[in-house]
Amino acid sequence: MFKKVIVLLMFGLFLAGCKNEPEQESENKKDTAAVRENFDALLQDFYDKGLALDPISATVSGDNRFNDRFPNKLSKSYNDTLKNYYKTYMERLKEFQDEDLTETQQMSKDVLNWELEMHLETLNFKNHEYFPIDQMWSVNLFMGQLASGMGAQPFKTVEDYENWLKRVEGYVKWLNTAEEKMREGMEEGYVLPKSLINKVIPQLKAMTEPDLEEHLFYKPVKNFPSNFSEEDKNRLKEQYTKMIKEKVIPAYQNLYNFMKNEYLEAGRTTSGIADIPDGEEYYKHQIKKYTTTDLTAEEIHQLGLDEVARISAQMEKVKEQVGFKGSLKEFFEYVRNNKDLMPYKQPDQVIAHFNEIYDRMKPQLNKLFDKKPKTEFEVRRTEAFRENSASAEYNPGSIDGTRPGIFYVPIPDATAYNIYSDESLFLHEAIPGHHYQISLTQENEQLPMFRKTLWYSGYGEGWALYSESLGKELGLYTDPYQYFGMLGAEMHRAVRLVVDTGLHSKGWTREEAIQYSIENEAEPKASIVSEIERYMANPGQALSYKIGQLKILELREKAKKELGDKFDIAQYHNEVLETGCIPLELLENKINAWIEKQKQS
Repeated sequence: MFKKVIVLLMFGLFLAGCKNEPEQESENKKDTAAVRENFDALLQDFYDKGLALDPISATVSGDNRFNDRFPNKLSKSYNDTLKNYYKTYMERLKEFQDEDLTETQQMSKDVLNWELEMHLETLNFKNHEYFPIDQMWSVNLFMGQLASGMGAQPFKTVEDYENWLKRVEGYVKWLNTAEEKMREGMEEGYVLPKSLINKVIPQLKAMTEPDLEEHLFYKPVKNFPSNFSEEDKNRLKEQYTKMIKEKVIPAYQNLYNFMKNEYLEAGRTTSGIADIPDGEEYYKHQIKKYTTTDLTAEEIHQLGLDEVARISAQMEKVKEQVGFKGSLKEFFEYVRNNKDLMPYKQPDQVIAHFNEIYDRMKPQLNKLFDKKPKTEFEVRRTEAFRENSASAEYNPGSIDGTRPGIFYVPIPDATAYNIYSDESLFLHEAIPGHHYQISLTQENEQLPMFRKTLWYSGYGEGWALYSESLGKELGLYTDPYQYFGMLGAEMHRAVRLVVDTGLHSKGWTREEAIQYSIENEAEPKASIVSEIERYMANPGQALSYKIGQLKILELREKAKKELGDKFDIAQYHNEVLETGCIPLELLENKINAWIEKQKQS
């Protein structure tokens, strides 16, 4: 009887177990779903808190909740808050296991880990505090764009105008703190090279313009929306006048006086970042940050020398094709000064030229891309206050697509504007370069918000330079000078590998870097000088273009070789673009996985 009871009990337990298996499976599914929901909530929370910490980025992305804010990023309290923010999310990420996440979520986890580690590493260096202003990269220049009323800051409602007044309050505090930090930097050996300071001084001087009607910060007042009441117009005009005269101009005047009379005298005569405290370690950090690789300065320098030699050989062929009898260096000079390549008299003609390039390539885009962004884009002339020291650039549209992406072209003198590289420039900055890459990322509903606004130069600039190589497939480069322009642009990025590492790792002077560039590329000297000084201001950034391009080309060739007839160029481009900006190592892992999947299909 006892045995019978045991058997019945065991049989009952067995039945209960059988009954519970589906229930257990259902519970597991619920648990996994809950984990994934929690992970998505974590990413959204990271993004939302990040916008509150960086309200300018929020404005740029089209989120207008913080348009009245300008936190003092140079203050200790802000940097302590930022460090705590990064550390908190790094710890929270450890709560999630890869096997519980979707493929997209696993990528998001890897990307966020990279992002947090790099930001925390950056905060270990003092450069972000002691070099708040330079001639090209600093926030004061971008604030000028916003102040003009032609940038991301909206000026459509009365509230918009009032938001800008409040934001400028914070910005003026930042300008004052910038001087304090530069003074501290002077004491500790952190000071810009004199050549860069000499470029900043006139930029600051321009913002002390006493004629209110001509002041950049007054432009929104000159362009009130037609639906504003006279009462609002008069009130805002009075407030903006007071803001400019009593706050903006004095702040710029003080900074101008300091940089002209004290900072310049203390400026470095050396060019490379190795000459400041912890400069060598900082450059290693910058290489990793911008290339998203573990390449050394020496490896990159040699890669640059090899690429310069390869591209030079291609340039020689073009020189022979057009019948030029002199040396390649003489051909550079000929191209730079060829009046036939400077056909325009007005800036509008240059802008029209870029629009014509787009029209010519449109029929071919479908062959290479089956996904195209919905976000519109425009070509605009760079604003006068910064175009003398600016390069052509792309400013992204808003995430919701209501503000177009803008390709800015500096045209300080239309009669001297040389068009020989315009086709490659358009491919890089506009379509299918930055505009496709950024807009498709922002429009991808599968990506969490924080990945829609990330920027890794190795990927982003690598894609843009890769895009230049697509010119012939898109019906461009039929003119040998335009093809030479593409080679020139690629050479420009190869030269960057040599001169950036030369300046910051090998002790090159500014003049040595300028001379190397003059000998190996067709850019005019004034442009080369601006470029070299750009590398001096932001070490490592210039390395990202060529490193990223070579990786994307390498992965394309690998896919073609391994997939054979199964290779589809449009699908390859989808795979590269759909993830948005990610470190190159993660991109390589993704493409390798895609290749294996295609083999099995």
